[in-house]
This record gives sequence, C-alpha cells and structure tokens, in this order.
Amino acid sequence: MAVEIKSKIVSYSVKKAVEPPPLADENPLTVRIPSRPEGTLEAVSEKISYVGAEGRKKVYLLVSFMPVEGVLNGKRVIVERPVEFFFPSGQLSSEHQWITATMRSLSLAARGGYVTQAVADLRKVAWDKGLVRCGMNRWGKPMFHDSEVAAIAWSIQQILYRRGFLDQDGNQVPAEELVSRYAHRLTHGHPWQPPAHEESAEPAGAVSMIGGGEASRKEKGDGPTVVGHCPECRGELIMMDGCPTCYAGCGWSKCG
Repeated sequence: MAVEIKSKIVSYSVKKAVEPPPLADENPLTVRIPSRPEGTLEAVSEKISYVGAEGRKKVYLLVSFMPVEGVLNGKRVIVERPVEFFFPSGQLSSEHQWITATMRSLSLAARGGYVTQAVADLRKVAWDKGLVRCGMNRWGKPMFHDSEVAAIAWSIQQILYRRGFLDQDGNQVPAEELVSRYAHRLTHGHPWQPPAHEESAEPAGAVSMIGGGEASRKEKGDGPTVVGHCPECRGELIMMDGCPTCYAGCGWSKCG
C-alpha cells in the first residue's frame, strides 16, 4: 500500500539492523558429554611396561578422543578431549572388577570435564608392596611410583601430554591453546606434537636405562663393576649415578 507524503522532507535516517546478542561463553573443557557418542572415535593404544613386586609386567591401555564445541570470548571454538578409557581385563592379578570400575570412573570424569584432577588423584594411590618403576623422567632417570595404579595413572598422563591435552607436568593446557592445537591438526592432518626440547619422558613402554645398559655392555664385551647383590631378587648391583642399583632390572636402588 503506497503512502503519499504531503509535507516537506527535512531530514532522514537509515534504520540499523539489530545485531544479535553475543554468545554466552561456554568453556569447551567443562562441557558435559552425556554419553559416549555412537560410531567410531579416534583412539591411542599404548603398551605400558613397569617393574613392581611381582616382576616386570606389560599391559595395554586405550584412550579415545573426540572434538568438543564451546564458546570462548563470544566465538564458537572446538577442542579435542579424551572421552573414554579402556583397560582390557585379565592383564593384572588384581580384581578385574576394580580395574573396570576405575576405567569407567575415569571415562565418566572425562565426559564430565574433570579428568585432569581424576588422573592426578590416581597418582596418589599407594600400596604396601613397594615402589613400582615405570617410564623415565625428563632427565632420563627411571620413574618410581607408589603403586601399580599410580604407575598406570602416570602413563595416562603421558598419553594425554603427547596428545597435547596436558602439559609435561600433568597440568591442564588452557582452552585457548587447545583450540590452536586442534586447528593445527585440521590444517596439517596430524595431532599437535610437543617440541623435542620439551619432551618430559620416553613412552611408558620404552626400554629402561638398565635394560639398555645391559645390551650395551654385551655389545662392548665389558661392563660396570659389580658392587653386591640385590636384597630383593639377588641380582647384581652396579653403581649408577653414585648409587648401588639392581642390574637385573627389578627396580631396587639403595638411594630409593
């Protein structure tokens, strides 16, 4: 319907479009995931080797990851988060029901957004069977843990570190940095990798210093001087960094 303007036009203004309100921030690290999504998820499967009271053991661990959306500073972003932990039963002499329960709890913590704290708490679990040797620290020295649970929790931290979700000390990487790392993955076709100078440890399943030293000694035809016998397994003790250490690989060390 046309409208006739009979008075003189003295001014005019252009009506501005109404801008939508900014999106409310929603940290993608704390977005709750109701359940494991259907279909295929990317996962990391790793063999973990450690030495405890019952000798050397090798177990397998699987961690699944998925992209999760959120809002930071009014913009939609995507990060990658762990959502599922799986530890096949029958690998340890411990009760399988407790292993399964622990992995289910970790998976629940991952989908709830607090897996970093949950894994850190597992590292504090201790038992009365002595220390467990698993992995190497950033200085190339063997790592000792208070229990098998603590050793496996440390190995989980290393998986999450190499995936870019945690830093080398097991702390949560900020969401903004995770957004950048996921964008790097989409651009380059592979997950973010820590720079070589930042690597805090070898993979948990790597050969230990003592095992490598034994192979080296066999190749050279000579070896370190034996300074006694291990009180735990009666293996040979050699001096490593000024401390008598079990050469047989049971993990005993006079210096702890």
